[in-house]
Amino acid sequence: MRPRIGWYVHHHGRGHVTRLLAVAPHLDADIVCFSSFPEPVGLPSNCSWVVLDRDDDVPEGASPPDDCDPTAEGLLHWAPLGHAGHRARLATIAAALAQQQMDAMVVDVSVEVVLLARLLGVPTVVVAQPGHRDDEPHALAFRAASTIIAPWPHGVLQLEHLHPVRDKVVYTGGISRFEGRERTAVEAGRSGVLLLAGAGGSSVSQEAVEEAAHASGRDWTSLGAGAGSVWTDDPWDALCRAEVVVSWAGQNAIADLAAAGVTAVVVPQERPFDEQVSTARALEANELAVVRSSWPDATDWKGILDRASELRPDWSRWQVAGAARRAAEAIEAVAAGDPAGGGR
Repeated sequence: MRPRIGWYVHHHGRGHVTRLLAVAPHLDADIVCFSSFPEPVGLPSNCSWVVLDRDDDVPEGASPPDDCDPTAEGLLHWAPLGHAGHRARLATIAAALAQQQMDAMVVDVSVEVVLLARLLGVPTVVVAQPGHRDDEPHALAFRAASTIIAPWPHGVLQLEHLHPVRDKVVYTGGISRFEGRERTAVEAGRSGVLLLAGAGGSSVSQEAVEEAAHASGRDWTSLGAGAGSVWTDDPWDALCRAEVVVSWAGQNAIADLAAAGVTAVVVPQERPFDEQVSTARALEANELAVVRSSWPDATDWKGILDRASELRPDWSRWQVAGAARRAAEAIEAVAAGDPAGGGR
């Protein structure tokens, strides 16, 4: 019988849904996706999409959820008391898990959904993230998981919080939607600078980007959200044509840089638990990118880009080839009742 797998997709940014779209085609299973994010374009045929109520809005006349003990005194990350949307979204997931035979639940990411699925007797696959995640809620979710997928290569990120559960961790390498895609031919060679701004938010202003472009003496193109960028669902050609890519340090962005084999300047953005800082340090230590801890002064950009142009990163170390398939195998092993069969 074909397995059925639930998949919780966090709605912040585009990285979580992009990871689903990369892995799902490799799964021989029916996938029921749960998210506050609208159903994405290009959803694979083996997926259905359930839109969840928001749990972070402020209903008329109600207190902000931040003021309603959302952490249960530090035990959880987000469970605001009395919030109808929060209650409804978990009830929707619980009803689906109760009414349909779910062989596994992939959670990317939510401590509360991990615990809900496990309390209902459904084995869980937790997608890990970098950073300092040694807090009690994360530790609880990792312990409750059957398998933990770490979407980066083994050994490049030294994360203490994964050591107690290391026997559960599957290091897949960087999962990119562009894995295996043929690079765009560029007859005149790569040229210009591409700012890949993503959709997760940034402290970098459009003015700062324009000043950097002017001072560098190079042509800049900005794709993404914020910082004066233009959104595109497919930046592959732009990645392949740019001489240097300037990017934040999100997991999907870095995997895409690796897939395109670019030279890059990486500027980590502020995120919970310093996840982008952690990734950026690993890139710098492995000589895969020029890293700056914050947006540089405009006058520094010419030298930074010159240095990046001379870099010859060995992106094969990020292990994008086969990463989505390795993640799928780990999920299928949990659904089959054999987590160790996913390979570690």
